[in-house]
Amino acid sequence: MKTCAKALYFDTAATTPVAAEVRARMFDCLGDDGYEANPAAQHAAGRAAALRIEQAREEIAAEFGCAADEVIFTSGATEANNLALRGVALAHAAQGRHLLTSAIEHAAVLACCTALQSEGYEISTLAPNRDGWIEPENVRAALRADTLLLSLMHTNNETGVLQPIAAIAEIAAEAGVLLHVDAAQAAGKFSIDLQQLPIDLLSLSAHKFHGPKGIGCLIVRNRRHLRLRPLLYGGGQEFGLRSGTLPTHQIIGLSTALRLAAARRSADLIKVAALKQQFLDQLRAHLAFQVHGDPARCSPYIVNLAIPGISSTALINQLADRVAIASGSACASGTPEASHVLRAMGLADASLHGAVRISFSREHDSAAIDAAVHHITAAVQRIRELAA
Repeated sequence: MKTCAKALYFDTAATTPVAAEVRARMFDCLGDDGYEANPAAQHAAGRAAALRIEQAREEIAAEFGCAADEVIFTSGATEANNLALRGVALAHAAQGRHLLTSAIEHAAVLACCTALQSEGYEISTLAPNRDGWIEPENVRAALRADTLLLSLMHTNNETGVLQPIAAIAEIAAEAGVLLHVDAAQAAGKFSIDLQQLPIDLLSLSAHKFHGPKGIGCLIVRNRRHLRLRPLLYGGGQEFGLRSGTLPTHQIIGLSTALRLAAARRSADLIKVAALKQQFLDQLRAHLAFQVHGDPARCSPYIVNLAIPGISSTALINQLADRVAIASGSACASGTPEASHVLRAMGLADASLHGAVRISFSREHDSAAIDAAVHHITAAVQRIRELAA
């Protein structure tokens, strides 16, 4: 039977391939001599597993400049976002019931805010400018005396636009408002030093930086003073904030992937930026297109663009067996609605329905870029011929 060649994978904003060293470290934990015991158990095997988890916790804390006991393991950034927003809102409702976020946040934040609104909380939503970022002065103007929490992402998952988090963090700190940052698209790729940035809660997922799916964490600064209401109840694991048996092998996968990403961060940024520029230059030689989001603020790992007259659905379908790309957030895949992020940026309908996201990684090379441009150009030609 003839087998098809593997499609080029340019959807790394959705998830990244697990690094070989990460897989090896995880498999070691699953072997006969691994950390197979429940880390909550008090026997020797359980204590060994718990010790290895604490070592991983310390490695993660060192990357972000926080205390080890401020790292709370979750199933990923979606759970971490929900724990941050609901945890703060339910625990501190007496201090205020107003939450501030933006229209370009991940669905995990926006849906959680909608749920809180139905429970009597007031939610204000900031609009981005046309370049896709939230202006700090608009944050300052929207803060109120009863604002409890501000939730903004670090790097947008659809456009790749980096938000001015440092300036916004200073504004929140001056106002005495808690700041939650969804760093799913930023952790590992960019340096985030919580000794320098006054961020109170930070969410991340391992599978965005070549770690396994199903594991992430919420960093809670000053955890002993910033109380949260847990989402899950049970055995009281994770300092009472996240009950459930800790997955030792996934936690080690998270810490290993983060350590590898940090060690090669600068080189990866240079490499990926060059690959993205190569992609844009070569594609521009064949096709006209519009890039969405401020290029000066955009992550080298993501580009969002639209080719005039070409719908995202048609292009993705034509490329399905050749190049994996996306039309927006993977968490909203299959949803016919146009991107809420691009709509909030004020894009016209033609651009909304033509927008595709191409995302890059350290595993790409120049040859992969050449091939992707070739396949995209050919796909556009086929679509135009079919429409003629």
